[in-house]
Amino acid sequence: MTDDRRRFLAATTALGIGTLGLSPRQVRGEDKPRDDKKDQEEEVGATEDLMREHGVLNRILLIYEEGLRRLRAKEEVTPDVFHKPATLVRKFVEDYHEKLEEKFIFPEFEKAKKLVDLVKVLREQHEAGRKVTEVILRNAVADQFRKEEARKELVRSCEAFLRMYRPHEAREDTVLFPALHKLVPAKRLKELGEQFEKEEDRLFGEEGFEKTVDQVAAIEKQLGIYDLAQFTAK
Repeated sequence: MTDDRRRFLAATTALGIGTLGLSPRQVRGEDKPRDDKKDQEEEVGATEDLMREHGVLNRILLIYEEGLRRLRAKEEVTPDVFHKPATLVRKFVEDYHEKLEEKFIFPEFEKAKKLVDLVKVLREQHEAGRKVTEVILRNAVADQFRKEEARKELVRSCEAFLRMYRPHEAREDTVLFPALHKLVPAKRLKELGEQFEKEEDRLFGEEGFEKTVDQVAAIEKQLGIYDLAQFTAK
């Protein structure tokens, strides 16, 4: 008889029939039930949360690019092609994601006097982006979209947004967020992650990120750009 088996029999004798049918590992408490959803949520840290939201923004930028391509090719384009993604930018990127950065991330660098020039530019680009989104939303409605000048203004705004946000998010992902790990203790980062989760739930309900991804995917499917394989280099 093995040592594990002896300990198991001794445990069942001491504890009574309530432990019968359990393995030795379960008796020792090593096979506790896992809450996979909770474990997964705990693994998403503050910076990882922000970076996956950048993934949402990148997919929105792709939608803008597809809308611009269709306009240049003189294909049929409805204003929704621009209005729907711009609405997601307003609600998810500007009123949520960027507010988190401005309230919780940027101040950490400003207080420590680290990367202050970069943070200053990032703040300015947030403000500029909101103005650009306002122009897109204003022109991406039926009565305006019919006007040639309004469409031209929309095109210029989308191009400006694309040109600004690709380097903007890339600089945050490769410079700002890695530096945050050196600047802020792990405990504080964990607290920030929890605050982000609460704010996400408050604004979008449970699984707000997943719901937003689904909305982006729906637009991609409508435009025929959801299938990732079509972007594979030939």
